[in-house]
Amino acid sequence: MTRLLSRSAENLFWLARYVERAENLARILDVQETFARDSGGRQDWRLVLVINADSEAFFKRHAEADSTSVLRFYVTERTNPTSIYAAVYAARENARALRPLISTEMWTQLNMLYNRIVALKPTDVVEEKLSILCDWIKRGCDAHTGITAGTFYRDEGWCFYQLGAAIECADQTTRLLDTKFLNFMAQTDSDPGSAADSFYWMALLRSAAGYQAFRRRHPRGMAPEQVAAFLLSDPCFPRSVACCLGIIDEQLNALRRQYNLRSAGKALQFLDEIRDDLEVRKVKTTIANGELHRFNDFLQRSFIELTSRIAVAFFGHAPA
Repeated sequence: MTRLLSRSAENLFWLARYVERAENLARILDVQETFARDSGGRQDWRLVLVINADSEAFFKRHAEADSTSVLRFYVTERTNPTSIYAAVYAARENARALRPLISTEMWTQLNMLYNRIVALKPTDVVEEKLSILCDWIKRGCDAHTGITAGTFYRDEGWCFYQLGAAIECADQTTRLLDTKFLNFMAQTDSDPGSAADSFYWMALLRSAAGYQAFRRRHPRGMAPEQVAAFLLSDPCFPRSVACCLGIIDEQLNALRRQYNLRSAGKALQFLDEIRDDLEVRKVKTTIANGELHRFNDFLQRSFIELTSRIAVAFFGHAPA
């Protein structure tokens, strides 16, 4: 790479991913409060651990998956590498390494968000305050995204920032979908056609800031296959997997054509394979066959492979 060091490109890639990860984890925690309750009417917070594959790590530190322990594990626990604290800290460290490249406004806002999370008290991270807590975390991450869009110089560094944000957003959308799927599977009396089920799908759309956009595509009804296909395959909704993959395709092609980085070829080839599986008809068939969770898992593993190919192509990593 000529004008941008591979180290700086990787810092930008992961800066965007960690901010997006913090925001989406706040979304998952927020929507979980709407979902599964056990026979006693209590929240089953273990499902958040399953969605993020953190059960083993969690139970090494905590005896019970109640709301207090799970929320602190995912919001403020410094020894948990998947917590919101860890994501914002990692974003801040990547931004620190990029101080000559990013705007002062980007650094200042991210530093303020980090300091506010560090200042959280145990009494702030409780179920009763969860909605307010998640809301300001999401707003803080959105502020970073807006400031970056308005101040960051549009060179190849912008391409790597966009790549990181899009891959993370696509991955987290599949995990958000899994909150509904796993909660439904955990409830033996769930009726996929009930008013309660429609309410859950509506809550899921709102957590992804997609309810109004969904209504533009589907003015009536709340069929599960419509919602899932919308979040996976709609190319016009910014948080859908299909839209994110379109952004990735655009940025990889820009790196190859505009900045003459020919090593993007293998990543683009693999990206085309993923996009073929997101055709709406195929997705609806997958949902109808009850294979949504399996498909989400396939996508998540594909994003890991795509990240690996990008790291080999641009960041100087050795092939796995």
